[in-house]
Amino acid sequence: MEINGEIVNDVVRYDQLGLSAEIMRAIDKKGYVQATPVQAGAIPCFLEWKDVIAKAPTGTGKTFAFGIPMVEHIDPEQDEVQGLVLAPTRELAIQIQEELRDLCAFKEGVRTVCLYGGQPIDKQITQLKKRPQIVVATPGRLMDHMKRRTVRLDKVQTVVLDEADRMLDMGFVRDVTRILDQIKNRRNMGMFSATISREVMDISWVYQRDPVEITVRADEQNKPDIAQYRLDVERNEKADVVARLLEMGDFELGIAFCNTKNMTDRLAGLLRMRGISCEAIHGDIQQRVREKTLQKFRERQMRVLVATDVAARGLDIDDVDVVFNYDIPDENEYYIHRVGRTGRAKRHGVAYSLVSTITEGIRLDDIKKNTGNDIQRVCFGPDGQLVPVEEKK
Repeated sequence: MEINGEIVNDVVRYDQLGLSAEIMRAIDKKGYVQATPVQAGAIPCFLEWKDVIAKAPTGTGKTFAFGIPMVEHIDPEQDEVQGLVLAPTRELAIQIQEELRDLCAFKEGVRTVCLYGGQPIDKQITQLKKRPQIVVATPGRLMDHMKRRTVRLDKVQTVVLDEADRMLDMGFVRDVTRILDQIKNRRNMGMFSATISREVMDISWVYQRDPVEITVRADEQNKPDIAQYRLDVERNEKADVVARLLEMGDFELGIAFCNTKNMTDRLAGLLRMRGISCEAIHGDIQQRVREKTLQKFRERQMRVLVATDVAARGLDIDDVDVVFNYDIPDENEYYIHRVGRTGRAKRHGVAYSLVSTITEGIRLDDIKKNTGNDIQRVCFGPDGQLVPVEEKK
């Protein structure tokens, strides 16, 4: 890990961070002992009300990095909103709130609310009347509440932009800046992301004051253990190959990514025809149904989740065994975040990319070259097992 350009490799335990007894009880309940590098770097800075900009790989504990000090700073005697977290997607916002709830388990009087589109706004207004001190929100829905004057942010002390690059890439720049402009009295601000884009740096330059820059590189300690493979197959054989790989690897939970909503629905149907329990999730599916589907997946009531990239960020599901790139993603970053759904929490993960056209092959070669990921080319051998393919030089 680097803090302001200086390498820091100290191993830090949570009980060394000066946390309250209530937070330590919540952490102990989770079974955690050692802080991840991004947590070890960010938590002390946040506790001292410093601004932070942190770049860390997916699955390295960014939510606790800002959530622990945010909860520590909340005054339960005050009913105003004191902490605000902005997230790019509904799924990520919901996950963040769930983790913050866990942290608040023994902090009596600390309340959270999650505001996102796709849920009736009246229900959220009712929740806001309970005077939560922490708001987790997507920018668009928070703007709706601000216009209705159903939420006030003038007492917010800490603001966090989670997955900041993704949020700004999705066109939320104007909403984010308008929200930040309304929070005149904030004491500190955090920006957390897997990548730091130019847009992220622009926001930091305008709204942060001498931020502590934390960079956690994907080294051997925090780099996910993910074996990545490429298989060249015929397009009409892809569903059969997914089913075959599931059985060969005896995988219990898998996510298959497609580039379009239509393809996710189609693939889910093809896999169900092959006796594999699965459901699709994409932007056209009602939020209520999406949440129910995700809950079923977490509870292992189905084996495969078929998804567009809307599900590639923020799904805090630690035990996904395998990821399939049924379609090769259009962007290098999409590949990183898709594959990052497996190999979490120190578990071994596997990712298969299925290539059926010259264009897909070129895209995957480009991803391999520009991300530095080790993607091994394999095929089915005479005995039906996967064997390496010699790369042409």
